[in-house]
Amino acid sequence: MAAPLLAQPAEPAKPARPTVTGAADVKPPSRPATSRHGRATPYLFLLPYLVIFGVFGLLPVFLGIWLSLHQWDFQLPNKPFVGIDNYTELFTSDSLVFEDWWESVRATAIFTVASVPLLVVVPLGMALLLNRSFPGRTFFRAVYFAPYVLGVAVIGLLWRFLLDANLGFVNHLLGTDTPWVTATPWAWVSLVGVTVWWTCGFNAVIYLAGLQDIPRELYEAATMDGANAWDRFRNVTLPGLRPVLLFVVTTTILASANMFGQSYLITQGAPGDETRTVVSYIVERGLGQNDAGRAAAMSVTLTLMLILVSLANFRIFRYRED
Repeated sequence: MAAPLLAQPAEPAKPARPTVTGAADVKPPSRPATSRHGRATPYLFLLPYLVIFGVFGLLPVFLGIWLSLHQWDFQLPNKPFVGIDNYTELFTSDSLVFEDWWESVRATAIFTVASVPLLVVVPLGMALLLNRSFPGRTFFRAVYFAPYVLGVAVIGLLWRFLLDANLGFVNHLLGTDTPWVTATPWAWVSLVGVTVWWTCGFNAVIYLAGLQDIPRELYEAATMDGANAWDRFRNVTLPGLRPVLLFVVTTTILASANMFGQSYLITQGAPGDETRTVVSYIVERGLGQNDAGRAAAMSVTLTLMLILVSLANFRIFRYRED
């Protein structure tokens, strides 16, 4: 009897070898839709600011230049083109606006020369004191900055009553009858003093921010080298504050040269027109006398003057740095 055949075990099935596709068949991953439109995203965020800046910043500049080239009276239908006549009148001695224009320039120069040094030096001294550690330092910082948050209308009306020659609290306190707002040089003393009291807190805060960025190691090294307080101030503090000084000096000159509210509310240009600044005369000429063409020419001329002063200021600070 033949032996039964044994069943051979079935071989296990081999796993299927994955097919390797060619490089040409591999498709790159598709870029997300957001990345395709991502380049426009920054401009979309900037668009609201650019629109506001264009409408309220650039457009008035070009409109002012256009007005300055015309004899522009709001009450007359015709506004003839006069070219640069409005500009040449500012430098022609027999013109209608020559004397008043240069008198206002003189008043602006007096106020700027008198106020800028105080608004640069006094806040620096305040910042040096407030940068020290002492009880109540935060309180005093807030007190010195507080007047700056008030509007020029509040400041002007407040000091107009305080400096009144007859009913003012200042004369009552001093026991005098000084004409603070009606005679020179007291009118200039009032304008400069009020402006320094009002705005020195802002410059002090800027100085404080700059002082806190100066490394303390520089002061420690100077002290170890035997430097006294004046040497540390001259060789460490002032060089460290050079960018801040450039900012403070430039913005203070621009703000003083554009002073309007204090003169308009406190002295009202008195005595006569001696304290009437350029901006006050521009407002009077353009809105009070409906002579927008000449007023626009004065505005453009003042802007060019301030640009030259700012460039000279940058040049001076760059020369000192070199």
